[in-house]
Amino acid sequence: GSTDEMIAGYATVYEAGFAHSIEAYDGAELVGGLYGVSFGAAFFGESMFAHQPNASKIAFATLLAHLFTAWNFQFVDCQVHTEHLARFGAVHIPREDYLDRLVEAQSIPPKTGPWDFALSPADAVSFYAEPRDV
Repeated sequence: GSTDEMIAGYATVYEAGFAHSIEAYDGAELVGGLYGVSFGAAFFGESMFAHQPNASKIAFATLLAHLFTAWNFQFVDCQVHTEHLARFGAVHIPREDYLDRLVEAQSIPPKTGPWDFALSPADAVSFYAEPRDV
């Protein structure tokens, strides 16, 4: 079915180094996270989930700190503007601006995975909590 095809497609993109899963654990238990795809210097978020409060937020903040500080990513495409994402600095941009940013981001060599996160979640969250222009 289409679900099996989607899983196979993501597995192929993951094996090529472009799909990423950012996971939050409580001990050995997966409690939240998000996944998406990166091309060039852009990350395209696909979905987030949380089985414990704030688990996906911690994973997202950890990802953002790495994307914008260590890896020089240009933007994250959240696909849908929500108040939740606005707390992280997400803003709606006009399609023409988006397309210009997309072309620019694709001119930068990709950071293929697997990704190693040098910052701990606590360091990433404290870094991202400081006001900055991202």
